[in-house]
Amino acid sequence: MKNPYPTRWLQFVFLNIASISFNVQAKNIYSTPPTITHENVSYGEHPNQIFDFWKADVEGPAPLVIYIHGGGFRSGSHDKVYGDKVQQFLKSGVHHASIEYRFRQHAELPAAHEDVTRALQFIRNKADEWGINKNRIAAYGGSAGGQLVSYLAWHDDFANAQSDDPIARESSRLTAVAPRGVQSTMDKGWWVENIPGYKKAFYKAQELSKPGVRDLLKELSIITHISADDPPTFMSYGMSPDSPIPRNKKSVKGWATHHVNFGIALKEQLKRKGVEVHLMYPEKQTVFKDDVAFLLYHLKAVSDE
Repeated sequence: MKNPYPTRWLQFVFLNIASISFNVQAKNIYSTPPTITHENVSYGEHPNQIFDFWKADVEGPAPLVIYIHGGGFRSGSHDKVYGDKVQQFLKSGVHHASIEYRFRQHAELPAAHEDVTRALQFIRNKADEWGINKNRIAAYGGSAGGQLVSYLAWHDDFANAQSDDPIARESSRLTAVAPRGVQSTMDKGWWVENIPGYKKAFYKAQELSKPGVRDLLKELSIITHISADDPPTFMSYGMSPDSPIPRNKKSVKGWATHHVNFGIALKEQLKRKGVEVHLMYPEKQTVFKDDVAFLLYHLKAVSDE
């Protein structure tokens, strides 16, 4: 299918946020995960269309949590996971998966979004074989990964009941979602007005007139997909609303592009739609200790309907 959105050049212009990888949870470091049950499983033809799956030691269908890594849509790896989190999920009887996707140098956006959608549907199609309860699947991820898990959680279901492909007939919806350091919108005019330290306008008026640009910006602005039927959400950010702008100029852009004001805007919209939402940042705690506690609560507490 021909991509309806702008050329790669335009995507580089309009999505330069993706060039920045910012560690919004500096205290968390990648650690060695448990032994992988199914490693580098292919869900497509491209080398990046793979994922790892860890099976919990449980009898009968069990919930699943999916991790999607960040890296600005240009780098990162599904191999880089928080091993302690994987272990917590497995010990709680929850399977774990980590998804890879095509980067911008491989295919134009929204290829990454299409990939993680397909990967989720592929995993759901493996439910009987791998002992997954397909009605209890959640996801978490940071930065670009946070954008991708939010896209899955809040976008309308991509399931196509009329498709000849059994994978495409599977749902793309989630039970719960926990994005970290995620941006609410790709409208850089909003960024300039609402994000401290972000001084440079993201676009020029003439660029917005190019075919497909406005549609792409809307599609990738996750706040536009929020609706009343969206799953419970837990968001976390690495700074408070009143945190000072970093003195190191090299750190300002990464800090700004993952600012908590994005989360505040998302929380307001989720609340308006009646969606359960929790927002954590330094000096602002929630009823849940962290994203793991939140996801476990919703994966274990929901019914199997």
